[in-house]
Amino acid sequence: MTKKVMTSAQQTMRAALLNRRTVLKSAAAIGAVGLAAPMFSRNAFSSSGELNLLMWSDEFPDPVIPNFEAATGIKVNQTPFSQNEEQINKLQATGGEGFDLCQPTRNRAPQYKDLGVLAPFDMNKITNTGNLIPSFLKSAEELWTWEDGMYYVPHVWGTEALSYRTDLYPGDVNNLSFGSLWDEAVKGHTQGRGHSFLLGIGLWWDGSGKMPTNRMLDGYKDEDSFKKVWDPILAFAIENKSFVKQFWDSADNTKSGLMENDVWIGQTWDGPVLSLKKEGKPVNYTAPKEGAIAWLDGLSRLSASKNDEQIYAFINYLLTPEVSGQLAEGSGYNPVITGADAFTSDVYKKNFQDAFPGDALAKVWHWPAEPSWYAEIRSQYVQQFQAA
Repeated sequence: MTKKVMTSAQQTMRAALLNRRTVLKSAAAIGAVGLAAPMFSRNAFSSSGELNLLMWSDEFPDPVIPNFEAATGIKVNQTPFSQNEEQINKLQATGGEGFDLCQPTRNRAPQYKDLGVLAPFDMNKITNTGNLIPSFLKSAEELWTWEDGMYYVPHVWGTEALSYRTDLYPGDVNNLSFGSLWDEAVKGHTQGRGHSFLLGIGLWWDGSGKMPTNRMLDGYKDEDSFKKVWDPILAFAIENKSFVKQFWDSADNTKSGLMENDVWIGQTWDGPVLSLKKEGKPVNYTAPKEGAIAWLDGLSRLSASKNDEQIYAFINYLLTPEVSGQLAEGSGYNPVITGADAFTSDVYKKNFQDAFPGDALAKVWHWPAEPSWYAEIRSQYVQQFQAA
C-alpha cells in the first residue's frame, strides 16, 4: 500500500513540475492578463445563500473569496484553523454541525473516515474535475474513495523544508540538511513543529546511514515498529532541545519567528516563508538534501451540510485555472489545476525553482496515510519533546 501511494505521489510532483515548465514561456506573453481577476460567468454559479467553510487560515488569500461572493451572491462564513489536529478536534466536538466544507490533508484520510462526519460528493455536480492535474486527482482517489463514493477534492499542495534568514544563517546554504537544524552554530535559533522536528531527525539519520528506516516508513507498520524507530529520535531531540528557539503552530508565528523572534533557520511550510520572500524580506526556502516533505490539502463535504448547491458552486469556481493561480500567487502554495501557472507571476515561478534546485523534486518525501493509532502515539512523543 505504501509503495503504491509513494509512486502516485512522485507522479504528482513530476506532473506539477512539467506544468510549470510548460507555462513558463507562455506566461511572459500573457503578461498583465495573468494576474487579472478570474473570468467567469455569474450564470455558472448559484446566486444566493451561504456557505460555512472550515478552512486553513492561509489557503484562501484575497481576492478569492470576495470575488466568489461578488459573482454569486453567496456569503462565505469562514472559520480558520492552523493544524489538522485543531480541525479534527472541532469536528469531533460538533459532529460537523454548522459546517458545509472542511479541509483535510490527504494523508489524514483514515482519521477523517473514523470521525464519521463526512459525506461523499456527487461527482456529477463537480463539472470542473477535468481541470485537475490527473495525478492529483488519482492520488486523492487512492485514499478518499470509500464504500459509497469520493470524499475529497484537491485544493493546493505544498511542502515542508528548510527556511532561513539570508542575513543571519551562518551555514552553507548549498549543503542544507535536516541535520543543519542541529548544528552547533545555530543553537538556540531554530524553529519547527514538534512532530516535524522528530521526522526531520529521522530522515537526516536515514539519509546519512546512521539509522536505516526506509526513509522513516518503517515507523508506519505498527506501534512496536514506531517505537523502535522513534525512541532514539525522541531521546536525541530531548537532549538537544536547547537548540529550539520556538515551536511554530501556524503560518503567522512561522513568519514572526523569522522576522521578530531571532530564528535563523527552521523546518517550515513553504507558503508563509515564500510570502515573506515575495515581499522582499531577507529569507529563503529550499529543499534539504534528504528531500522536502510534501502534502496535499483538499476539501470534504460534511454530512451535516445544509447548503449543497453552494458547495458545488464554490468547488467549481475553485477548480478553474484563474482562481487556482490566484490561490498560488497569494498563498505561496502550489496549484492543482492545469494551466494555473499562466495566472501566476514570474516571482512565484522563480521562488518555486529556488525551492527545488537540481534534482530536488525527485527526492520529495510524501506523507503516507496516517491511521488513528499512528496519530495518537506520535502526539504522545511530541508532548514529551515539547515538555522536556
